[in-house]
Amino acid sequence: MPIVEEPHPDLLVGLENSDDAGVYRLRDDLAIVQSVDYFTPIVDDPYDFGRIAAANALSDIYAMGGTPITVMNLVGFPIDKLDRKILAEILRGGSDKVQEAGATLIGGHSIDDVDPKFGMAVTGVIDPRRVWTNSTAKPGDALILTKPIGMGITSKAIKEGVATPEEIAEAVKWMAMLNQYAADVAHRYPVSAVTDVTGFGLLGHAFEMVQGSGVGLELYAERVPVLDGTRRHAEAGLVPSGSKRNLAYVKEHVEFAADIDGMMRSILADAVTSGGLLVALPADKADDFLRDVRAAGMDQSARIGLFTAPDAAASIRVY
Repeated sequence: MPIVEEPHPDLLVGLENSDDAGVYRLRDDLAIVQSVDYFTPIVDDPYDFGRIAAANALSDIYAMGGTPITVMNLVGFPIDKLDRKILAEILRGGSDKVQEAGATLIGGHSIDDVDPKFGMAVTGVIDPRRVWTNSTAKPGDALILTKPIGMGITSKAIKEGVATPEEIAEAVKWMAMLNQYAADVAHRYPVSAVTDVTGFGLLGHAFEMVQGSGVGLELYAERVPVLDGTRRHAEAGLVPSGSKRNLAYVKEHVEFAADIDGMMRSILADAVTSGGLLVALPADKADDFLRDVRAAGMDQSARIGLFTAPDAAASIRVY
């Protein structure tokens, strides 16, 4: 007979959830939040790559409602192929972002690799009675997105050398921005559910919310903030394979209005690096939350949807 391991009573969020990080209770008023993430460069500047990778790794802690306290670097680098100054700049970018977060870099691990890779394992702390998850949205909640999407398509345009300097600067600005600023605002509101938008794209992570919460979602495409140039690059065929897979994965759970064209569908499914938070909260609190989160620097935050009673025909309806 197969051995079925009983879940540990102090494991509050683990493998059974499609959530952003694991949460383990140490005592009644203290739990740790743990996550790990790393990837290959998506921008040319090594310092910016380090900042983006760090912001991306730290984001999972913020999405659970936690505070990051310690960080360990994960590094792969072709030491005989690339100048070590490049690695130094990657590490400097990551360190600067960790300091901005108020966390402490305590070590890490590196290997000689074929391609450069960088990321972090992050540990945070949280009150176990105040953990945010992606599976507790309620019918009638508004859905807020705190950063624009389009990072995957723009990153492919950067790699192809067709993104403008302005488009690159805008993408780097948002990918390197800590979700700490949105999370700090969210702590002042009665949020129902939170996640961040990363590799599964806006539609993929929104679907995780509706599936876990047992609700439906009306998503308003024209309200979704999108990086400048994203549509132009998508129309030029610069849609990453990961974004195409995202759309294929969610299509049976999404009903698109007739006027949502193929390009917009691809953008809504675009694989994101270091995206914003998706925040579900009571609709009557949404305007105040938007005012405060925009004032905190997330000035493209938008109210993009409304959670509804579950609908057997489609989990998400896009208008």
